[in-house]
Amino acid sequence: MAADQGDGDHGDDDADSAAMDRALRSAARMYADDQAAKALGISIDKVAPGRATARMQVTGDMTNGHGIAHGGYIFLLADTAFAYACNSYGPVTVAQGCQITFLRPAREGDELIAAATERVRMGRNGIYDVSVRRADGEVLAELRGHSRTVRPHPGSADKTA
Repeated sequence: MAADQGDGDHGDDDADSAAMDRALRSAARMYADDQAAKALGISIDKVAPGRATARMQVTGDMTNGHGIAHGGYIFLLADTAFAYACNSYGPVTVAQGCQITFLRPAREGDELIAAATERVRMGRNGIYDVSVRRADGEVLAELRGHSRTVRPHPGSADKTA
């Protein structure tokens, strides 16, 4: 996994390095158990605090009766990028709601890239935007996700990075 670097301000290098390390550890932990992503060939290309990029190739098994990618697969890719972005801080965080707008169809053979970016995080809540594009840069869908950090159950292992 690659990671975005800071803006060049060296005053917070230690904090930035620790945050990046936490984001990468969280992504590695999640991906180890992410059977859905693995089964669909989704890779996590970039992770940074509040950001993530996921990639997937549309296969024939992902097309619907119209010969285009089923929207559920596009949503799944966007939701995956969203999940890795909102979990980049360590504590287990889940979606509490998402809305997706499909703008253009994807077709068999298309390589799709979903880039998630945090817009705001307050307490245990967050809002993230995800753009799904073809490899040529054309936007296919936009998702807005609302996240919620969950409290560990008493007696359970806290899966924080």
